[in-house]
Amino acid sequence: MLEISTHKIAQVILMARELNRAEGELRAFIDRLSEDEQAELVAVMWVGRDSFAAEDLEEAIATARAEATTPTADYLLGTPHLSDHLENGLDALGISVVDDEDDLVRGG
Repeated sequence: MLEISTHKIAQVILMARELNRAEGELRAFIDRLSEDEQAELVAVMWVGRDSFAAEDLEEAIATARAEATTPTADYLLGTPHLSDHLENGLDALGISVVDDEDDLVRGG
């Protein structure tokens, strides 16, 4: 389904919640993701904000690849409620990041 790991998405979610303190770290993290992972991250966010339905994930990923004219970090950091949209997108896809988030909060 997704090549990007839930652990990486959980990291983005947690850093996006602390954007005032973690913007540089989040930007660098997103920039280090592969192009496929970046497209999937954008697609999950789009599913979470209801731009695409969960069953249209592959179309959302293809659209994210085709429309990538702005650096992904710039695009995502300019998206209000990024962490909420990512969580909602994962929920719509039937994917839980609760364990990954807990692990990261505990220092894992």
